[in-house]
Amino acid sequence: MAEQRIAIVTGAGSGIGRATAIRLAADGDHLIIAERDSESAERVANLIQATGGSAEAIAIDVTDANALDAMASRLKRVDVLVNNAGILSVKAFGDLRPDDYRRMFDVNVIAVAEVSRRIVERMPRGGAIVNLSSRAIFGAVNYAHYIAAKSAVAGLNRAMALEFAGRGIRVNAVAPGAIKTPMLALRTDTDESAFLRHQPLGRIGQPEDIAAAIAFLASPQAAFITGQMLLVDGGRSLGGPYGL
Repeated sequence: MAEQRIAIVTGAGSGIGRATAIRLAADGDHLIIAERDSESAERVANLIQATGGSAEAIAIDVTDANALDAMASRLKRVDVLVNNAGILSVKAFGDLRPDDYRRMFDVNVIAVAEVSRRIVERMPRGGAIVNLSSRAIFGAVNYAHYIAAKSAVAGLNRAMALEFAGRGIRVNAVAPGAIKTPMLALRTDTDESAFLRHQPLGRIGQPEDIAAAIAFLASPQAAFITGQMLLVDGGRSLGGPYGL
């Protein structure tokens, strides 16, 4: 019988991270719920356990180097890492200041590199890392700082894939479109009817849609895929009559 995989999902207390943790647990993995909000982390871990899965919660800020060191030191092996934790804000380009870019890069880019740098040392051959970019890298108004950061993730993803290929570790990314999450609900520019007008498939995505893509890229079925970014946006990136 194959040894149970150990998977870490950062920012797994809600939205895409929560759905991904639940999906990987359903697939048989032991989940480490790495989340800044300890109560949310515990709720997700308890839910997984209540449905017969295996999970534990770790309260952690992915921008805290000491906390990352402490988390890594307690882990002997990690087979899957999903770098999901991230932030988003709506701000006109003219209102953006250097600190807006710094905060966005600290959480959405540097934390991805710093978590990965520590965890990859505990990954066996066959391990997989999945990073979260965004369909927004193709352009959106009032998100220059976010787009810059998520574009950097797309580049970092390719670099990491090459860095870790010799170790037998695959690195891929998922770029979600509009997904019905708490983060989407908090956006000051959210207009669901406007989103729908630009969706060829006629609906906004669900966290489970992204979780399915992440689970595939982390699975043995994707054993010959590395350095790629999978767009999961209901066709929004196709443009045409549905786009601007």
